[in-house]
Amino acid sequence: MAQVNSIESEVMDPPARSNSFSELPLLAIVGLPNVGKSTLFNRLSGAKRAIVDKLPGVTRDRNYSEVKWRGRRFLLIDTGGFEPDPKTALKEQIQEQSRLAIEEADVIMMLFDANAGLSPLDREAVKLLRGVKKPVFFAVNKVDTKPKEKLLYEFFALGLSEIFPLSAEHGLGLSALMDRVVGAFPRRKENRAGGEGREQSLCLAIVGRPNVGKSTLVNRLLGYERSVVDPLPGTTRDALDSPLTWGKEQYTLVDTAGIRRKARITDRIERYSVVRALRSVDRGVLLIHLLDAPEGVTSQDAQILSYAHKRGKGVILVVNKWDTVSRVPAGTRGYSKQVYEKLPFIDFAPIVFISALTGLGIPRLMKLVLQVSLSQRRWIRTSTLNQVLHEVVRKHPPAPFRGREVKLYYATQTAICPPTFTIFVNYLKGISSNYERYLIHQLRETLEMQISPMSLVLRARRERRGVGRR
Repeated sequence: MAQVNSIESEVMDPPARSNSFSELPLLAIVGLPNVGKSTLFNRLSGAKRAIVDKLPGVTRDRNYSEVKWRGRRFLLIDTGGFEPDPKTALKEQIQEQSRLAIEEADVIMMLFDANAGLSPLDREAVKLLRGVKKPVFFAVNKVDTKPKEKLLYEFFALGLSEIFPLSAEHGLGLSALMDRVVGAFPRRKENRAGGEGREQSLCLAIVGRPNVGKSTLVNRLLGYERSVVDPLPGTTRDALDSPLTWGKEQYTLVDTAGIRRKARITDRIERYSVVRALRSVDRGVLLIHLLDAPEGVTSQDAQILSYAHKRGKGVILVVNKWDTVSRVPAGTRGYSKQVYEKLPFIDFAPIVFISALTGLGIPRLMKLVLQVSLSQRRWIRTSTLNQVLHEVVRKHPPAPFRGREVKLYYATQTAICPPTFTIFVNYLKGISSNYERYLIHQLRETLEMQISPMSLVLRARRERRGVGRR
């Protein structure tokens, strides 16, 4: 491996650019059963993530997806059928999910069914939504032909000032509606803990499955009982923010509700808290993910960490309740090896063993928090980056693409949190996923960024003869 002299001295103060994004606005789609909510959800999300069936009531839970419309990202919720007076226990739970989605959403979209016409239940739903103090848009779905546009007149009897004709199945009328919806989203809140004229504190999100000790850790760090601690899983319902000063560093600590597998979430209030926990993952620049030492890594841990990894979050794996483990083969080293074997996609995340109850390992944890946060915000000089890149490629060049040499011309850093490097190549398809992983691993090691996530952006650039490299 080539050595790069004085890498640290070439780390610059980064400009105010970051890949970490603030809490996304949330749009909830509501309406009576079988009006086309899931069809609209699938069209906006670009995939068949919601089950679509002619049988009313297929969508029983809320379905979530991150969506981008004309450059603006937001979270989209598909809810079960909205019925003001449910008659069965199952329908009551579905109804409660719709109400919770309305409560959580920044903007609400209600769908009517043009074919079914205006019903008394539609009137009741509109009456309820009139009392909601947030933007509400009304659209009549299944208007897919000119003659059906006449069916809109019936819905104006509701006294609504504006009704949008829509065909979710064919996308007709969608642009006009979504442009208005996106325009109604609240302005971005870049950092709730920060402020003008002073340094913004780093947002730490404490995440993990229920009952792994998240609230106990928060209380240990803060030095007082900020969060309710109870052996019953699911005690923490909401994501709670607390300012934390550790040494000379300022942090905002977010204690999130425990995230369970969907099949195990039976309490409707706990279902609601899962949404807030995932949004806290989005807000956190750095995640402290707690693992239960006696139980080890579970599939749900992998799902949570995958969600965080796809969003470029810095992660520290914290093995809690280590004081309750009697004997582990090869000690912490053997345990760490087992963790990485089950979580190979997040092998950059450091592991620390603690007891939130007794305070064991807490100083080591907070030292890692500082190290990871600094690594995430490093800015590498272009000259240093290209020196490393050329040596990495020389050591192991990419395979030829269709008989032609694949060239990586140069690279430049374009963002922090996570550090993002844009690399210009002649053939984009010539860079396989395996080779991309090789580049990330080698760049992380050589640039001494082993504990930070890293993102590569590949850009095509044609080779121009007689023109020097930039």
